[in-house]
Amino acid sequence: MVQQEKGGGKVTVAVAQLCSTPDVDANLSVCRSLVDEAAGRGADWVMFPENAPFLGPEREKFAVAEGLDGPVVGAFVAMARERSVGILLGSTVEVSQHPGMTRNTSVLIDASGQVSAVYRKVHLFDVELPGGQTLFESETVEPGDALVCAPLGGLTLGMTVCYDLRFAEMYRKLAQAGAQVVCVPSAFTERTGRDHWEVLLRARAIENQCYVVAPNQWGHHCPGRDSYGRSMIIDPWGTVVAQVPDGVGVALAVLDGEKVAQVRRRMPCMSHARFLES
Repeated sequence: MVQQEKGGGKVTVAVAQLCSTPDVDANLSVCRSLVDEAAGRGADWVMFPENAPFLGPEREKFAVAEGLDGPVVGAFVAMARERSVGILLGSTVEVSQHPGMTRNTSVLIDASGQVSAVYRKVHLFDVELPGGQTLFESETVEPGDALVCAPLGGLTLGMTVCYDLRFAEMYRKLAQAGAQVVCVPSAFTERTGRDHWEVLLRARAIENQCYVVAPNQWGHHCPGRDSYGRSMIIDPWGTVVAQVPDGVGVALAVLDGEKVAQVRRRMPCMSHARFLES
């Protein structure tokens, strides 16, 4: 069912870009500095990419996997409290009940340090790219099975992770559920990013007339893992309104719920669609 359009408040969001490695402590130190920078520039929310606390060889994940009450999530909870900003931990390695498996889990933390939403990556990246990377995420990751929307200030956020971006129907369902913003924390590969990253992000924004907030990993992480970067924020018309250049850094933009409502009123695509589930 298509939701009745609503306005909503304004929130200032920062996308944080870093080059995570297998060194968890070093990664958390960079994350703290990026939270400090974003908060100092007026951000209400700071969004981190996929695998922000650890990005290394797949089999090394098991040594750092933990529950959501563990020290990694705790470190981001502390950052949120210390700077009074909301944080999206784009994803972390969560323990699974199934031997030999983990979960790729995104955690939304409000400015008081409370975990307000958890999303587990649904679509897993199993690819063999000609002349590029070969990754089989499903060998070590248990997929999630639920869509998640959560409050983001006065707006509604739809939560996704990286490879989910290629499944347009997921984003339409989030928009139908009321999402005015979708976040796509990613470790999008350098090879696919050059051709597909911005195109897909802008398409999801245009199709669903929503903001797309896309923090991405950047640079060389470990043998066989290189990410494209170009973290960006896109408005409901499909315009890139903020972008991080190559390197570590943040970019900020104001997300306005009334702009989402205005675009959807003027071009009510979702109410015109003829083959949506009701």
